[in-house]
Amino acid sequence: MYEYKQNGFFAQVTGKMEAICEEELIELGATETKTTYKGIYFNADLPTLYKINYASRLLSRVLAPLITFPCHTTNALIQKAKKIHWEDFCSLEKTFAISSSVSKSRITNSLYASQCLKDGIVDYFRDKYGKRPDVEVVNPDVRFNLHIEKDITVISLDTSGESLHKRGYRLLAGEAPMQETLAAVILRLSKWDGENTLWDPMCGSGTILCEALMHYCRIPAQKLRKKFGFFNMPDFDRNTWNKVKEEYDNKIRPLPKNIIRGSDKSKKAIEVAKNNLSHLPYSDSVDLSCLPFQQVKEFENGTLITNPPYGMRLGEMKEVQELYKELGDFLKTNCIDTSAFIYTGNPELRKYIGLKTTRRIPLDNGKLEGVLLQIDSYKGSKKKKWE
Repeated sequence: MYEYKQNGFFAQVTGKMEAICEEELIELGATETKTTYKGIYFNADLPTLYKINYASRLLSRVLAPLITFPCHTTNALIQKAKKIHWEDFCSLEKTFAISSSVSKSRITNSLYASQCLKDGIVDYFRDKYGKRPDVEVVNPDVRFNLHIEKDITVISLDTSGESLHKRGYRLLAGEAPMQETLAAVILRLSKWDGENTLWDPMCGSGTILCEALMHYCRIPAQKLRKKFGFFNMPDFDRNTWNKVKEEYDNKIRPLPKNIIRGSDKSKKAIEVAKNNLSHLPYSDSVDLSCLPFQQVKEFENGTLITNPPYGMRLGEMKEVQELYKELGDFLKTNCIDTSAFIYTGNPELRKYIGLKTTRRIPLDNGKLEGVLLQIDSYKGSKKKKWE
């Protein structure tokens, strides 16, 4: 019996997001959750699994373990793979790909481990049917995952397919773009609910704006996705999936004017942001302007969320330090009754803002370690103003 029939799954998440991702999983109906490094074990029935893949804004992938076994050599891996009934998940007409990771094991090369698992799958089909399915790395029909840690091997079906951080709206990206799941985590931490204006003053390619729109409008994170890995599960139920999708799609609501705003000094960045937003409904209600934040007179009673540059190229650091100083001055003098959430991939830049932080939350942007800074400025009467 395959392990996924026991309704046990594993959610891959970006580092330092485990706790908040567990909260979201529970909200979506997962049970028996248990966090580990960059992941969460959980139980779910099939409708809940579909919900999690369709609606989660924070997870990277959801894996369904097929088999777990001790494995010390690549030959043992190949022999075990040849005994799995692969036609339950992948037909001869479908393409497949394998992602892998190894840690603290006698098998040390993840690429070679992937090759061995591929050989086992191919041998199985060739021995049984006289031909084999093709490998397609870029856009396969089926994805399998191989994880080896301390000589224990887990082979899983990827029920997500493409990584869940890929929403489908970001066809163009700026320099050092923020991952969509990170933007969604920051929005969740900010507790922004549309009661005041959200502004990204250095919006770049618009990831924060897109995620804010989807959050407010209750657009499922994978609304634009056409296929999921769970379509390949032998007990996939198309009617149940259609009901789950309809349930979430019926919750979508329009975006009022003047509650999401983005600006950037770069005209090209604004064009990219506009293009990315255009793939989402209600994007016409997002206010975009080509304007340096230094020229904005006031932003009061709002939520500011932004990801400023952090000097990745040689020679940029002095310019970036000055930018952070100017941002700090702007927050102090122009942003009354406002909560600012500033994400930087270089925590050392925090000191140049020159303001007391309410919270500092370590968060990774993919493989880049960064920190989210919350700076609150509350005094006087609260009023909405943008000039």
